[in-house]
Amino acid sequence: MTVALPQPSDGPLSGLRVIEMAGIGPGPFCGMLLADMGAEVIVVERPAALRSLGAGEAMNRGKRSICLDLKTPAGQRAVQALINSADALIEGYRPGVMERLGLGPERFTASNPRLVFGRVTGWGQSGPLAQAAGHDINYVALTGALSFASRAGQAPTLPATLLGDMAGGAMFLAFGLVCALLEARRSGQGQVVDAAMIDGVGTLSALVHSLRASGMWPEQAAQNFFLHSSPFYDSFECADGGFVTLGAIEPQFYAELLQRLELGDVDPAAQYDTRLWPALRERVAARIKSKSRAAWSALLEGTDACFAPVLSLDEAAQHPHQQARGNFARVNGHWQPAASPRFSRSRLRPPQAGPQPGADTRALLNELGFEAAEIMQMLASR
Repeated sequence: MTVALPQPSDGPLSGLRVIEMAGIGPGPFCGMLLADMGAEVIVVERPAALRSLGAGEAMNRGKRSICLDLKTPAGQRAVQALINSADALIEGYRPGVMERLGLGPERFTASNPRLVFGRVTGWGQSGPLAQAAGHDINYVALTGALSFASRAGQAPTLPATLLGDMAGGAMFLAFGLVCALLEARRSGQGQVVDAAMIDGVGTLSALVHSLRASGMWPEQAAQNFFLHSSPFYDSFECADGGFVTLGAIEPQFYAELLQRLELGDVDPAAQYDTRLWPALRERVAARIKSKSRAAWSALLEGTDACFAPVLSLDEAAQHPHQQARGNFARVNGHWQPAASPRFSRSRLRPPQAGPQPGADTRALLNELGFEAAEIMQMLASR
């Protein structure tokens, strides 16, 4: 069963205007999160963006798009008018780029004192690496988090873009923006939000640091179930080449897992005797390898054995639990994830197609009060 997604209009951020300077990765994703929650998000595209909207269809859903040449006086007047009309701005350039464009936060101190200026980068606005190039994997590596994303004797790996760009960058930028917007209502003053991916991922590592400080995070992989050495917390291959995951950390869940795997001779009370892990892990792996992924899903899914199959993106979108929660929708022949989290009263925008680059240029310039002749000049210069 598919749950009908609510229609937009009164999301929790309804009435909020955000200007997003077009980019890739965390900036557009942050804008998508805000747009999903009902904010009016306007993407400022450069003329070259007419080739394609850089962030892609899903990341620009619910937004409006204006195309401006920021190197022209008319384009500068238009973008400054947009920013002066906004509550917040999002940009993901290297430090100093907005200032060189004449659009740094100081430019709007007098004209829009409540403006919250959101900046997302990998290394941050300051520090010796601030001007260096980098990508998600580099930022995660510098936080120490990549070090525990590996198996013993193997190179660390992690899902592309999710931890650094989206979690450490975009999510912390969105959180910072909302915090600063709430503070601006009280103080009447905006401020700069410096969301660095290395900062965000470092904060996300707080639980691991807490476990280490309390002696509950052994550095040796063979003694740390999080590091893929135990028989009860890892992914295992099935008879058909598919994979399933087990995560039975607690004693009662571990006991149920053993029972459902028909390993009744194993003492559940010895779960954390790491000397027994290698041999038992081999037994669990052999047991899982004896059935297909579908067979194990039929036996274990929905139980307290802490189980889930490893699904492809298409399989995940069509899984009954995902469908029951309305977590995905088909847009132009492709799956899009729905907005989250859900609210008891506020309605969120459903997945939809993003605008074509510059689709709202004329309408937005009209709304900003530009004369028809100047609008025609700006449209002709794209």
